[in-house]
Amino acid sequence: MTLPILALTIGDVAGIGPEITAKTLLGHGDVRTRCVPVVIGDEAAMRRGVLNVGGDPAAIRVIKSVADARNEPGTIELLQTGPSLEHVEQGVLSAAAGDAAYRFVVEACRLARAGEVQGIVTAPLNKAAMHAGGHSWPGHTELLAHEFGVKNFSLVLSAGDLYFFHLTTHVSMRQAIENLTIERTLTVLELAGAFAKSMGKPNEVIGLAGLNPHAGENRLFGNEDADILAPAVAEARARGLNVVGPLPGDALIPAAVRGKYDLVVVCYHDQGHAPFKAVYGDDGVNITVGLPVVRVSVDHGTAFDIAGQGIAREASLVLSLERAAALAPGWDHVWRAAQKA
Repeated sequence: MTLPILALTIGDVAGIGPEITAKTLLGHGDVRTRCVPVVIGDEAAMRRGVLNVGGDPAAIRVIKSVADARNEPGTIELLQTGPSLEHVEQGVLSAAAGDAAYRFVVEACRLARAGEVQGIVTAPLNKAAMHAGGHSWPGHTELLAHEFGVKNFSLVLSAGDLYFFHLTTHVSMRQAIENLTIERTLTVLELAGAFAKSMGKPNEVIGLAGLNPHAGENRLFGNEDADILAPAVAEARARGLNVVGPLPGDALIPAAVRGKYDLVVVCYHDQGHAPFKAVYGDDGVNITVGLPVVRVSVDHGTAFDIAGQGIAREASLVLSLERAAALAPGWDHVWRAAQKA
């Protein structure tokens, strides 16, 4: 079977992206039995990342096109994207690094649209640096959606068979509540249902977490659960989706961790991210559902405080490559199903 080619963006070069990329590609040879990783980034930054982890920079092979990738063990095949970033200081927020991280993602999307890669895997970028570099995107997810021209998408945290879909992500709590509509809730419920269907589980139960404590407690703690979430659930069920909720988040999420639910929809960033990371740590990844190609990311940040020390753990990036490689061959089913959502 032909291995999927994955564009691996190294993220913000002032952070740990280059060194976890180096650790992954030089220390986990079994990844190459599942995919062909092509690094989208900067040679100088990658060289520094290799040195940070005690590797040999000679392992870096700059290629001119994806077609030149040979997937040889012990190598890092890299497409140079933009001018050299040799001057960027590690551990320091940099507009140049933020601009470059943006370019890396845009190039990966271009390659995907051209059919040269079958998936995208992203090391972390720094949102403040990207903004300083002139690109006002809340994060990877929204930028990727823009590049592919899609409006119905969801950030999904995943560990094993558990998936946390998010109604809102990188916005303030006030904005998250304002963005919570029946239409958005129904869209994400349908995306979750489409994703389940693509995996051969059309009747999978989808648990929707309430926004307010106790899912509003019959309007004692807010009206959003009754006026927005409940009607969306009713409509979703009328459309054939097996949805339950809104359920109190402090009951639903522990039940999901224990295996009662595989598909969970949460209302805002920390409602999903905080418990997920507390439980799964490096065993989790971030998947974007709603794009025409699979995209998987680490579920951690740039870690400026330890950048350059060679101590950053690469486990989430290894898992991201493995998950993207597993999903890529069948992702067209996910995409087709998501388009109907």
